[in-house]
Amino acid sequence: MALDPNEQSSQPIAKFESMLKTDDVYFFDAEDFEDIIHHYLNIGKISLAKKAIKISLLQHPDATELKLLDVEVMVFENKLETAEKILDELQRIDAHNEEIYIQRANIFSKKDNHEAAVNLLNKALELSEDSFDIYSLLGMEYLFMDDFEMAKVHFMRCLDFDDQDYSSLYNVIYCFEFLEDYDGAIHYLNEYLERNPYCQVAWHQLGKQYVTKEMYKEAQAAFDFAIYSDDTFIGAYFEKGKVLEQLGRYDEAIENYETTITIEDPTSHAYLRMGVCHEKLRNDDMAKFYYYKTVHEDPLLDKGWLAITDFYFRKRNFKRALYYINKAINIDGENPLYWKKCAMIHAALKNYDEADYAFKQSVDLGNYELETWLGWAEVVARNEELDAARQILTQGLEFYPESAELEYKMTGILLMMNDLINAQLRFIKALKSDYSKLPLFEKGFPSYFKSDWAQNIISGIRKASK
Repeated sequence: MALDPNEQSSQPIAKFESMLKTDDVYFFDAEDFEDIIHHYLNIGKISLAKKAIKISLLQHPDATELKLLDVEVMVFENKLETAEKILDELQRIDAHNEEIYIQRANIFSKKDNHEAAVNLLNKALELSEDSFDIYSLLGMEYLFMDDFEMAKVHFMRCLDFDDQDYSSLYNVIYCFEFLEDYDGAIHYLNEYLERNPYCQVAWHQLGKQYVTKEMYKEAQAAFDFAIYSDDTFIGAYFEKGKVLEQLGRYDEAIENYETTITIEDPTSHAYLRMGVCHEKLRNDDMAKFYYYKTVHEDPLLDKGWLAITDFYFRKRNFKRALYYINKAINIDGENPLYWKKCAMIHAALKNYDEADYAFKQSVDLGNYELETWLGWAEVVARNEELDAARQILTQGLEFYPESAELEYKMTGILLMMNDLINAQLRFIKALKSDYSKLPLFEKGFPSYFKSDWAQNIISGIRKASK
């Protein structure tokens, strides 16, 4: 009885593995050794691939293809000098073997000389009859060089050879996205789908492009087609759920998230989105239930801890919010968002010393958001440390030199320090920067806002702008 091709191709591998278990030595054709070595390389079993190479070269010492596989492993292991010496020998024997140029290109790529790698791959392209892999390698080299236009062109050529090459499809879309050419991505995907109308990956990517352009109805339709093409495609259900959230259809969004956890094991991200939807629907008990499941499923997911903390913060249950943000900090004390939220909660509880410390931790860990500088200065000022508040605002202005919010806050702090001249200069600058944010000063410092000098400056700026 004839064996099917898979059985035939597995026979040399089974024979080779049987040989390794005994002291016997079996003879294999060079082509069989190539299949065996490729098999182990493809599944990541490098040690077995190296054993096969060693034995193959004992049986076929002059086989160029086996030597090239030896070089491939050497390059992988960064034994570049030895690999280059073998390639020099092989090139003297066969100067028209494209694989020699491909391996030389891999060596140059390892050395971060991507232009030289491109030149060698183009030479290989001239010699090759099967150029699919070379176009893929060229695409990757252009990605390393941040030349996304050329990378895109070469990955498109891969898809011309094989329209089921989803790795290249993802890379093409990645290039479009990096170039912020979302219309180009949409046009390309629509053309691709005309040729491959049941490609769930392309429909999924098309939906994501529509989301980027806030074309939510078109995105929903694309995700529906992805699901129609593959009703087990979790990514499509999840993205469709997010679109339905944007459209305010929270019940339907929840249904899609629930579908994802029936197809595969539940994820913290699905639980989180379900919690958000229930909170939008004012199903507070269900929202809490899913937020708790989120942090139970993945205790390191910062969005989960922030969601449950924000839930209690919005309910003005600050003590409960503080409990959960402290649990988060105990898990990951290097997360600046945790410390910022901790500071905001302490500020709401009027624990100004603790809030000051938490804001400092957040900034030290790299959080330089405008809201952070404003909140920190407010806390320190309420603790009657006015000079410290001024220094914090000065730091903030280094990051946001055009910020009217910081200038209005600085004006108030300087007035509290009785520095009227500098306060007036800051006030004028703030008004010229953004007059529309004047209510911030009025709310924060109502007595100063009503003063004659402030009203005179406001009147003068108003007249000058007319």
